[in-house]
Amino acid sequence: MSNTTHGSEPSWKKLKLSFERPYTDDAGNRLPVLYDLTPEGDRIYEPQQSFSERLESNIRRIFVERGANFFQQYDGLISESKNNLLKDTQTEEEEEGPEGSNPSSKFMTMEELYAMRAEIMPQLFVALGEMSHARDLLNAVLSGTISGQAATGQALPDQIPPDSSPSSLSATIVSKPPSIVSVQAFNSQLVIGSKDEALRKASGLFKSASESMERSRLMGEKYWVDALRIRRANWGLTPAPLPAGSATGKGADKTSKDFMISYGLERSPVDFRLRAIARMPIVGNSAEDINLPFHQNTRLRISITTVDGASTTSCFFVAPMPTGRASDPEIVLKTAQIEIIDQEIFSLLVKEAANLPTASARVSERLISIDAAQGLDLTVELVDTSVNMHPTRSDSKDGGNMCELIYHVLRVLLLRRHAVKNSSKGKEANGPAASHSLLQPIIDMLQYQVFCERVELELRKAVQALNIAGIPSSLSFTAIGESGKILVSLLSEESKNKKEVGGEAVIRMDNWHTLWFTFVSPSTLTAHLPQATLTISSLPQLSQLLMDEIERCILKKICAIGRQMSSERSGIWFVDLNRCIGKWEGCVLNFQVYYGDDLTIGCSAFRLDATTSSQGDIRKFSSGQIPLLAWVEESIQAPMRSQ
Repeated sequence: MSNTTHGSEPSWKKLKLSFERPYTDDAGNRLPVLYDLTPEGDRIYEPQQSFSERLESNIRRIFVERGANFFQQYDGLISESKNNLLKDTQTEEEEEGPEGSNPSSKFMTMEELYAMRAEIMPQLFVALGEMSHARDLLNAVLSGTISGQAATGQALPDQIPPDSSPSSLSATIVSKPPSIVSVQAFNSQLVIGSKDEALRKASGLFKSASESMERSRLMGEKYWVDALRIRRANWGLTPAPLPAGSATGKGADKTSKDFMISYGLERSPVDFRLRAIARMPIVGNSAEDINLPFHQNTRLRISITTVDGASTTSCFFVAPMPTGRASDPEIVLKTAQIEIIDQEIFSLLVKEAANLPTASARVSERLISIDAAQGLDLTVELVDTSVNMHPTRSDSKDGGNMCELIYHVLRVLLLRRHAVKNSSKGKEANGPAASHSLLQPIIDMLQYQVFCERVELELRKAVQALNIAGIPSSLSFTAIGESGKILVSLLSEESKNKKEVGGEAVIRMDNWHTLWFTFVSPSTLTAHLPQATLTISSLPQLSQLLMDEIERCILKKICAIGRQMSSERSGIWFVDLNRCIGKWEGCVLNFQVYYGDDLTIGCSAFRLDATTSSQGDIRKFSSGQIPLLAWVEESIQAPMRSQ
């Protein structure tokens, strides 16, 4: 064994083993061969045999293998072969004659030579074996005789050793002469090459085995590290059931070999919980650390299409992928959880789309198209993850934000639905069915958005018309008056009352007249006037109300200006229906407000005095030239200057 330093290799890799079987210990003593171990711990070694014992066993094998009458059979074979040989020789001599006229008959053919060889070779091998055993026997006898003579000589030193008889045997050892140097070198090369090849194969085998063990160790460590990370992230980790066909009887090994992970929602339906199962197989597979048997690779995409005349605006939202390595088990589980939640939401939307009270829907296997509001279509579809993995793509920023809001609100509503179902288990469901709906709150939200946009557009037209006419006005529009916390509670908490949101709009004209409107989802508008509170059900009704209130405000303002300017002449000013009438001595003025396109404000002044004809004089106001109130003052001052 030798230790060699190889950089940063572990110590067990530095271990060097000899492939030659050890036969001596460190002190040079022979190592016995271990045969067996008794239950008590005693060791049984291979017994050591002397030369005479081995010879005895070999001689016994002759009679065991060839029979007890081996020598009699062998003597008969020899005598028979000798007689046959003599007869053949005599026959050949008689045929040849004295002169030997045919010398070619003395040569043997190949067939005869082969037959003779087949007959002689077994006998030669038998003779060789017998001579070997006889030689071993003689060596044993001679060694015993020499040792006996030495012992006798030591015991009787005074006696004269007898002369060795001529019949004494002596042993001679003949050794094979060594081969030439080139042959020895070649043989050494063959031996070294064969040993080197065997060592290389053995070392390669050990290396592959060690690498396999190292890979198994690393995979085992990675398996448990992944399991601990998954459990630390609060994923449901339980032992997987035994595979089909496993033994379940008494005494069988019922230990689970891998883990099962439940990544779905706890209160989801049973079919979705069964599909939301992942496995951590004990068999290492670098390409698939977590097995998802029911993975479908689909995502939920929310799309909104807005049609405004000839222009069309579209946008959609797909949830972004979790950040991190795609092969990380936690990222894989998060992605799978998003997909199974999307599938559950889509299945609920398909059931609810056929029973919408305020919208029409078209449903297919993977697509739901809803006419949510005027000029607005909502599309919910399941798409493959390979089709489009971009989180958002929008022609308008507001539309993209609305799609993202709908996507996350659907998840909040799903959690609320699970909470309501869990709280109503074993009890009578008292809440209305609408409180469990996912799609109707989304439709109400979209309808309320379109409603607020249209109302705001009408109010801004009126304010813009007032500003163009020279009457300073402002609009304060708040679509949603509730705070964010209240909005989230409306979506997430269970309530028997209808969940509505609302806002308000205030128009201030010339810093002294105010119009106040309130609205409630999905499309309820209320006007709070000084003389009454009206519920507005359509946009034409709102436009007419705005025109009436603006006209009344302008006529009152003209009356105030006329009273101030004609106070020295004791003028009388009043509003009669849709006209403002002013009188003083020698003059009558009549102001009337009218509207053009986009609520453009116009005004006409009728004047009757001594300077005009009997039909009177009419002046009209044009927006954009001078302010309306300045034109009114000029129209009132003109007859005063002429008198």
